Amino acid sequence: MIRPGGPADTDTLLAFFDDAVAWMVARGQPGQWGSEPWSTQPNRVERVVAMAASNLWIAEVDGEPAGALVIDDSAPAWIPPADEPERYVRLLITKRAFAGRGIGADLLAFARERTKAEGIGLLRVDCWAGANGELIAYYVRDGFTPTEPFTVGDWHGQVLARRLD
Repeated sequence: MIRPGGPADTDTLLAFFDDAVAWMVARGQPGQWGSEPWSTQPNRVERVVAMAASNLWIAEVDGEPAGALVIDDSAPAWIPPADEPERYVRLLITKRAFAGRGIGADLLAFARERTKAEGIGLLRVDCWAGANGELIAYYVRDGFTPTEPFTVGDWHGQVLARRLD
C-alpha cells in the first residue's frame, strides 16, 4: 500500500536515511549521503522536515513503513529545468529491511501513474553517480534514460528522464 505522507513521518524518514547511511558506510561508499547519521545533523534534519511537508508518499508492507517517495513539479535548483511540464522524483528511499522486495520499483510505478494521470509526459530523477553507476543502472532498468551529468561541490550526479506519453 502507498499512502500520503506528512510531517508525522519525519522520524520515519530520518530512520530510513540513518539506516541507508550506515549501510553505505559499511559498503565503503559514504559518497552518496555522507558517513554520519542524518538524525544528528541539524541541516539534514531540516531537509528531511521539508521533505515530510512536501509531496511525500510512504510505501507500507503489513502496516510498516518500507519506503518513501517525494515527487515535485520541478527539478531542484542545481538541475536545468525541463522545457515542458514535468514531475521530478526528489526522493526515493527504501528501508534496508525491505531491500530487494520491489518497494522502490512500486514507488516509481506509482510516480509514473500519478504523472500520467495529471497529463504530464515527463518524469525525471537524479541520483548519485558513484559506486560504479549502480544507481544509474537501477533507474535505467526501470526505463529511465540518462540525460546529463552534474556536479554539486564534489558530489557527482546524473539526471535521468522517462517519457510517459
